[in-house]
Amino acid sequence: MNRSNNWLRGAVACCALVLVACGSSTGSGGGPKSGTLHMAFVYATTSQNPFQEMASGAAAGAADAGDVDLNETAPSSINGPQEVSQFQAAVRTARDGVAMETLTPDLFVRPLQQAAAGGVPLATVDTVPPVGAKVDLYVGNDNTELGRSLATEIIKQIPVGTTGEVVLGNDIPGLALLSQRLDGMKAVLQEQRPTLTVVGPFDTGSEPTDNYNKWNNTVKAHPNAVAYLGAGASDAVSLSLIQKNTGRRMLVGSCDPDAQALTGVKDGYVAALASPEHWLKGYIAIRLLAEHARTGKPLTQGWWNPGGLIINASNIDEIIARQQNDQSRRQWFAAAATRQLADPGSYLRPMADAK
Repeated sequence: MNRSNNWLRGAVACCALVLVACGSSTGSGGGPKSGTLHMAFVYATTSQNPFQEMASGAAAGAADAGDVDLNETAPSSINGPQEVSQFQAAVRTARDGVAMETLTPDLFVRPLQQAAAGGVPLATVDTVPPVGAKVDLYVGNDNTELGRSLATEIIKQIPVGTTGEVVLGNDIPGLALLSQRLDGMKAVLQEQRPTLTVVGPFDTGSEPTDNYNKWNNTVKAHPNAVAYLGAGASDAVSLSLIQKNTGRRMLVGSCDPDAQALTGVKDGYVAALASPEHWLKGYIAIRLLAEHARTGKPLTQGWWNPGGLIINASNIDEIIARQQNDQSRRQWFAAAATRQLADPGSYLRPMADAK
């Protein structure tokens, strides 16, 4: 089975990006470094599956790199100012490299600039670095394509010529990566099923309780919709629970392999999930930073797109098994991680292309 399922293979010209310097070497002043590497992964919150997945991947990347002291730190709920403080604390000790993920990128322009000026190698994960932040390595999805892939899967169950509403939900309005996923969904629906009426996206909230309550209200307001599609991690969970509580069946699609969302696929409440493969993003970022520190070679520069995966009835048992624990994830992703690190040019594109 092809477990990478990459949608964007970099052009041959992108191979030139592999060894472009970002202007800093190791945090200790340049050249290869022996002994223990001191690194960090800073992320948005410990409370939600996507970020837990990234942290798990980062930890595995540190373990596979060998002799890495990795500090993983995040707020217990989404709190941009608190995450900034944690990032600033991390860069004081993690001088050999810091990977960070945030839902509030605008707050990080100056902190990232200061870390870069201090010689700390940096990579952002999941969220494109803010303009002016002095970060030249980004590991994240083509979110527009992720949304397109989900809608393409969902419309397999919507005959051509069908009329009615398709309801879209956005967990975090204003967050670019979720807006890009929704743009991809809308594009496919308009291209392939033009007789449908796309409504929303409605604010569905990020935290689980808020997400459920908002989706519950949205479903009541649009009870006869043909399909309900979400861009975030909580949507499939909420929509599965709504179906259980009401006894009705709906056509549902969303993103992220949250454990309860996977159960929703298994039980038939969710037709498909588009997984951004968050684990792989955390893993790749830490491995690239560690390689830079160990070898003294320039840090890889550009947008590294590790790809995504559609989860549906055909592969749900395999993915549930993959998601059992950190070790099962590590074993499942091993081949894809090795393949990507051995062939950077196929996964790199210019930072300006990130979407």
